[in-house]
Amino acid sequence: MATNRKILTKKTENVSSFIDNYHSDVINEVEESITNNRVVVVGMAYNPHVSKVNKVLGENGVQFKYLEYGSYFSMWSQRLSIKMFTGFPTYPQVFVDGALIGGCDDTIKELNEGTLFNGLKKNK
Repeated sequence: MATNRKILTKKTENVSSFIDNYHSDVINEVEESITNNRVVVVGMAYNPHVSKVNKVLGENGVQFKYLEYGSYFSMWSQRLSIKMFTGFPTYPQVFVDGALIGGCDDTIKELNEGTLFNGLKKNK
């Protein structure tokens, strides 16, 4: 089973205050999606790693919620707030059952080798 990455939890008061006030609407949307969906992919347009994860999950019959925040040319500050929230530096960010499992390589590896997605795949 993949090693689940914990969302950044040890924050100083200043960091917590900054994160709470820096695009809190985006963070709330991500948190709500993680709570209400078993699999969530957070990404951005034109990123080949995000496209690859979305394609592979779809081909494997895994139902997921996709949240897109801009591209290389827009919404960088919203994506920065998500990186600060999770403590994970790249996109995509893939969450399964509330846990951040990682990015593209971690997700594909788990699909190919692990059991994390087995209960989430649709019968083909």
